[in-house]
Amino acid sequence: MRNIVCLVALLGLVAGAVFPQQQAGKVVARQDTTTIIDTTAARPDTSAIDSVAVIPEFRSIHQRAFTVGERLVFDVGYSFIVAGEAVMSIPTIDVVEGRPCYRILFTVKSTPTFSWIYRVDDRYETMVDTAGLFPWRFSQRIREGSYSRDFEARFDQRNRIAYAEDKEYPIPPYVHDIISAFYFARTLEYTGMRPGQKTYLHNFYKDTTYALAIKFLGYQRIEVDAGKFDCVLVEPLITEGGLFKSEGRIIIWMTNDERKIPVKVSTKVAVGSIDAELREYHGVNGPISAKVK
Repeated sequence: MRNIVCLVALLGLVAGAVFPQQQAGKVVARQDTTTIIDTTAARPDTSAIDSVAVIPEFRSIHQRAFTVGERLVFDVGYSFIVAGEAVMSIPTIDVVEGRPCYRILFTVKSTPTFSWIYRVDDRYETMVDTAGLFPWRFSQRIREGSYSRDFEARFDQRNRIAYAEDKEYPIPPYVHDIISAFYFARTLEYTGMRPGQKTYLHNFYKDTTYALAIKFLGYQRIEVDAGKFDCVLVEPLITEGGLFKSEGRIIIWMTNDERKIPVKVSTKVAVGSIDAELREYHGVNGPISAKVK
């Protein structure tokens, strides 16, 4: 069942800040098809005061993918059984470390029927800088059967330190948690990529920054309960560790427009398959042009 939770959480693997070729003692080979997106470099404001350029403290990324009030609801199914519901929402904008932040929630709950077999009640929360699209805080509350885990991390993005479980860990610039990375992914432009191209990223979880890559697969039109959509297909190439371990390929469909709303996530497991499909959406940041009428 933990793979069900992993499925929608793995939407967050689609993007984040680029990691260097050597990171955390691991060498990452770059191929000719690799696309490198420099998200670690600051994007300075070109405005001037008294003819002196003002350089902001952090990068600023203009995006039209999402806004406060958005709510996405998914049915999570195991083979032909609807086993749970996942909800991704942005209920408020709060201030953290003096910066306006999107408060983003991700919850996964098993259905009453499936709870008789295996009960799931998980909650993730991240505070994402509205201008720079990087996290300041992350929390996770896992309740799955007899298993439970609580985890919190605070990201000092100024000094590049993560505080987790009473310890300090060095982090690269603009490091992500699993949820903030997904929302950052929705601001990326996949137009012009060739099938097989990869985008590299890094994510912090527990005590480690994990190296991940996302492979662009192409385009496809699919239909789910929320409607029919033209989509971008990507595949996270998973490394060992953290939330990112899986037994099979994971494919993600996102709307091929400015919103980049996740429509479906699918993976094969040891027995059967697990799919998360968009059932309904509310408060999106404008029209979804990829929706087929």
